[in-house]
Amino acid sequence: MSIYLDNAATTKVLPEVKEEINKYLSDLYANPSSIHEFGIEAKEVLTKARTMIAESIGSEINEIIFTGSGTEANNFALKGLFFNNFPEKNHIVTTAIEHDCVLNACGWLESRGAEVTYLKVDENGFVNPEELEKAITEKTFIVSIMHGNNEIGTIQDLALLAKICHDKGVLFHSDACQSFTKVPINVKEMQIDLLTINAHKIHGPKGVGALYVKISPLLHGGGQEFGLRSSTENVPGIMGFAKAVQIANFENVKKITTFRDNFIKKILEIDKVKLNGPTGEQRLCNNINVSFFMLEGELIQGELSKKGIFVSTGSACSSSSKATSHVMKAIECPMEYLHGNIRISISKETTEEELDEALKEIKIIVEKNNLKEIS
Repeated sequence: MSIYLDNAATTKVLPEVKEEINKYLSDLYANPSSIHEFGIEAKEVLTKARTMIAESIGSEINEIIFTGSGTEANNFALKGLFFNNFPEKNHIVTTAIEHDCVLNACGWLESRGAEVTYLKVDENGFVNPEELEKAITEKTFIVSIMHGNNEIGTIQDLALLAKICHDKGVLFHSDACQSFTKVPINVKEMQIDLLTINAHKIHGPKGVGALYVKISPLLHGGGQEFGLRSSTENVPGIMGFAKAVQIANFENVKKITTFRDNFIKKILEIDKVKLNGPTGEQRLCNNINVSFFMLEGELIQGELSKKGIFVSTGSACSSSSKATSHVMKAIECPMEYLHGNIRISISKETTEEELDEALKEIKIIVEKNNLKEIS
């Protein structure tokens, strides 16, 4: 029996979602761009999905652009806006703890003439609003700050940060892949101009994301997705995405939060264990990131994996790399804890028994390796 505790990387597709996907793979498989009756029917279900997702964040349906992933949506926003504004404006403001796709996209844009300011964060991963205000210049065209951090769970105050940007006449984008359906989001009330979300973090299929876009077209093509993203829409995946959104509810968030807090309390009873990131409502409900004194996180992850317990040592998109997490560096994690972090991320399907078993095995691993150090 395996215990899956890496839900920040991806989640299990729920049976209801799988059933929805299969329906549009085998029964209603027409191209939504086709003008015959079968194609029109496919177009109608696509509109239904778009409406459902738009309502979940308080947007208009024509402001939702479907993409192949959250990574694509983030690249779409940053690169599209850069080429739309360059050379009159070329300045991007982001943070040192963004997802790799944002950091790498910014790095690539720098090679094309962009100037990027990477805001520092405090020990819990929060942006200083005053530092953001100071960083914005007349050349700034976008600020991109993620909502919920994928490694340490920090939830930024998007409404406050977006207001600062709007007061300066600058667009605000947020990567909300980790927070979507876990933290209430209303793009109108929060003054968000662009928002990235995806399906596979919320028990939907992989390969489907969306970008909320309040502004005029970024890119031009053959006509799909309001002329912003040309290609035949992934109807089965999109319908699976919409079904996952429909199923999500905040009652599950309360249960997950209770499990998170109970586990954090118990694991911090182990000698020399440090919690990374904030506590309480400022932390994603499913995120637990801890560091162990002078132990390698990869060692703990490997030992747990042998027992059929699956966790990560950071972002799954870069966890195959031996490099130290840029997030751990940004929050100035003490050197003796820097390489010893693991991320445990839970879902509504996680049980207390699974968490108790994981905690038991972690205690055994830590005790065994501490004894080795003594000997």
